[in-house]
Amino acid sequence: MESPFIYDKYVTGKNFIGRKVECAALGNLLAQNEHVVLIEPPKSGKMSLIQQTLLQMRMGGNSFLAGQFSALNIRTVEEFVTRFGATVIRTSASTPAEYAELAMKYLGGTHLVFDPERFAMNEQLLSFNWDYDENDLEAVLRMPFAMARDLGTRIILIIDEFQNIDLIEDSDRIFAKMEKVIKEERSIGPVPFSFIFSGSMVNAMRDIFRTRHRFHRMVEILPLQPVNEREIADHVVKGFLSSGKVIDRDLLLGACRLFKDHLWYINHFVAICDSKSKGYIMEPVLVEALQAILSVHEPRFVSMMNSLTTHQVNLLKAILEGQTKFSSSEVVRQYKLNSSANVKRVKDALMKKEIVSFDDNDLPTILDPLFEYWVRRYYFEMKDV
Repeated sequence: MESPFIYDKYVTGKNFIGRKVECAALGNLLAQNEHVVLIEPPKSGKMSLIQQTLLQMRMGGNSFLAGQFSALNIRTVEEFVTRFGATVIRTSASTPAEYAELAMKYLGGTHLVFDPERFAMNEQLLSFNWDYDENDLEAVLRMPFAMARDLGTRIILIIDEFQNIDLIEDSDRIFAKMEKVIKEERSIGPVPFSFIFSGSMVNAMRDIFRTRHRFHRMVEILPLQPVNEREIADHVVKGFLSSGKVIDRDLLLGACRLFKDHLWYINHFVAICDSKSKGYIMEPVLVEALQAILSVHEPRFVSMMNSLTTHQVNLLKAILEGQTKFSSSEVVRQYKLNSSANVKRVKDALMKKEIVSFDDNDLPTILDPLFEYWVRRYYFEMKDV
């Protein structure tokens, strides 16, 4: 029997809860050929939202083609070009003959080819027959627009971990070329094609799209709101009832607050509770499950803290203790931060390490709720949790 508490893959259908507003908004943006940006921490439900939206679009009778690739392990322009082009081709082709035909049609005149021998050896759909040049990048970026026009079918291209493109040495060239292509294709007229740029490194994504104003007025940033904890509790209670188990609702709501309604952590947590219980789930089971999930993540948390300088540790402690005026002389003195200029450097370092994010009012948020609990309770040994 499939567990109702899924945390090892994205979820759709009956296992998808909440975020009806975001699903409707994403569907509407895609229907209007808009390019969409999702900026949320790891495991916060970005891919579930995307896949649930696509499912609802299909159920609503909308016809489209969708492709997806991750930029997680892309470190060169050549890798980006071949991964991008291969993903687009695979949205509408499934055989070597079809791959060759589309590569010739849309990438003829470039240095990109479909090589049957390479494909047979390692399933590499596109490869270079000569050194890469900038025309190859532009041609591959224009391909989904041209295919959508020729086929008369909507195409949606999802690029996951989009912020990692910034790790490529020539990342600015890629961004500039993408902006150029989007702008020029829009000037031609409406085309049923949309990018979805999804990224889990919050500060890196915000740096691209907000600080540096890349893709300005070309994309819509869609924020995800927290799922209502009572809706989460209903889902969990229903899941336990399906296997004849009962959990105290108040205890469950307390767990939701501890995890700050982070569905991935909650599903992992209650799955552990499910494995350790029979019948009525009592508080000791929840405590044991919490220790189990902490034991899984503690090595990562220890590594995160070991990577911090003393000033960074001190600023993190100030955040946990509710401080917000970090550059004030009192906070600088109390937490031994040296100077207000040093505070800015320390804040930037914590943001670069994706531990903390600051909003427009300079108010901090620790991005990982379980890390926040662990560092408060076990590292700094604060007793107010």
